[in-house]
Amino acid sequence: MALNLRQKQTECITRMLNLNQPVNATGTANEEVYKILIYDKFCQNILSPLISVKDLRKHGVTLYFLIDKDRKPVHDVPAVYFVQANQSNIQRIIADASRSLYDTFHLNFSSAVPRLLLEDIASGTLSSDSIQRIAKVHDQYLEFVTLEDNLFSLAQKSSFVQLNDPSAGDREIEEIVERIVTGLFCVLATLAVVPIIRCPRGGPAEMVASALDQRLRDHLLSKNNLFTEGGSFTSSFQRPVLCIFDRNFELSVAIQHDFRYRALVHDVLGLRLNRLSVQGEKGGMKSFELDSSDPFWVANGLLEFPEVAVEIETQLNKYKKDVDEVNRRTGGTDGAEFDGTDLMGNTKHLMNAVNSLPELTERKQVIDKHTNIATVLLGEIKERSLDSYAKKENEMLVRGTIDRNELLGVLRGKGTKLDKLRFAIMYLISSESINQSEAESVEAALRESEVDTSAFQYVKKLKSLNVSMASANSASRNNIVDWAEKFYAVTAGVKNLLSSDRQLALPRTVEALMEGKPNPEIDNYLIFDPRTPKSGSGSSHLKGPFKEAIVFMIGGGNYVEYGSLQELVQHQQPVKHVIYGTTEILTGVEFIEQLTLLGHKMGFGSSTAAPTP
Repeated sequence: MALNLRQKQTECITRMLNLNQPVNATGTANEEVYKILIYDKFCQNILSPLISVKDLRKHGVTLYFLIDKDRKPVHDVPAVYFVQANQSNIQRIIADASRSLYDTFHLNFSSAVPRLLLEDIASGTLSSDSIQRIAKVHDQYLEFVTLEDNLFSLAQKSSFVQLNDPSAGDREIEEIVERIVTGLFCVLATLAVVPIIRCPRGGPAEMVASALDQRLRDHLLSKNNLFTEGGSFTSSFQRPVLCIFDRNFELSVAIQHDFRYRALVHDVLGLRLNRLSVQGEKGGMKSFELDSSDPFWVANGLLEFPEVAVEIETQLNKYKKDVDEVNRRTGGTDGAEFDGTDLMGNTKHLMNAVNSLPELTERKQVIDKHTNIATVLLGEIKERSLDSYAKKENEMLVRGTIDRNELLGVLRGKGTKLDKLRFAIMYLISSESINQSEAESVEAALRESEVDTSAFQYVKKLKSLNVSMASANSASRNNIVDWAEKFYAVTAGVKNLLSSDRQLALPRTVEALMEGKPNPEIDNYLIFDPRTPKSGSGSSHLKGPFKEAIVFMIGGGNYVEYGSLQELVQHQQPVKHVIYGTTEILTGVEFIEQLTLLGHKMGFGSSTAAPTP
């Protein structure tokens, strides 16, 4: 059975809402208990894409509050707390217990609660004589946000800046790596699988893979092993492969304009936690949910925008035809004799019509929703020439060059400041070598539009370093190696910034890792198997083939990358399965803001100027 992260996490949350009691086939506890739910902002984001208010009611949750809000006592009712294990939350729990806000406290932490914090709970509730109110404490291992069956985020902000900051010390880097490892451990614990881990050598990918391998090894030795279900998976084909990459592996995907529906909706309209707010047709803002319960979103998310517009029209015509058919069947026949058989037939048609009404109403709501979204998108596309940006960026990546006049024409044409900055950086990344005078013309054109060029200068420096690293011999590299280590891109990033093969590097590499055949692109990738002795990690069976993969991108991912992996598995025979995860889901603008911040840290541009649309 394919791994389904959304289903697994929802099951864990359902059990938690039912006071960690076993639930029956209907997804509820055998004994209904009314309760209050208390969460922090992070855990609210975990719950939001998975559990609706209706679901909360179904599980007996009558009230729900943020932990940092002032709350009044509700006696004789248990409270379910779902929070991160940190000092401020612990202090608030102790204060709530000392005020006897609720009858009993069921504490659920999103990851393993450290011993020191447990001791704080014990001593704090003892001193206020409220320890008897603490019913249970659970480590839930749910510190990640699942957006779709095969998509998750650790919701860890600005990790790309933190890991590439030239001033970051070893301690800071270790703390970030530790947080990422904790999030990935929670994902694996929820899926109850111990994967084979693969990653490129060097940089954050190796640091995270190595630390995760050690965390899993240590845990497998403990008595309360979370992975006993997966213990019977012995061959590599039954266990998944976890492929870990760093954003520098392929910078372009995080920056480019894409013309596919799901990616456009996220990048242009700011889809967040599967929710979207857009201008309604009659004015005012409208909020929509876009998730697996929306059949149109699921079926057409990977299509180019023009194809989606055609599909909306097709669906609308089909809906109208079906409505006409219902009206025709229930409207009777003009001039016909009305006998008993006709009455029976007409009653049958009326019953069918009544039964089809909910389905027709639902279809119309979905069509109206996507018509509204597509209309707003079309307005943005026309105003900013987004179709032209996407087309020209793709051509640059394929050809590795662009006509100078065409390049400057785009930078002086339509689009926001950040559209132009993204295009200029795509020019840098796609060019085989940088023409200095051309790059200066690009920079001048950006300044004409009052664009902060810090991100452009940062990528230009990164590119020039990669070119010199690729061409320098090993003896002369030592002079710049200290500076280069801060950028991490000198491993896999060199290859992908200079690559002449313009198919997205990530799906191509993941496909090779899942096939497990000898391939020069991945032959030097590291292998970790937490279930085997460290000395045996190089054995050939660990290289695959694999039918399931978890792909994790450190430093931010997006719907372009997610879509490319879903397209990959759609064309695979036999059928394969890929889950995609990242430290945070970023729009192109959000990633540019991180590049700008790094540019400022490197001394480029003005440290006071922030990029504005």
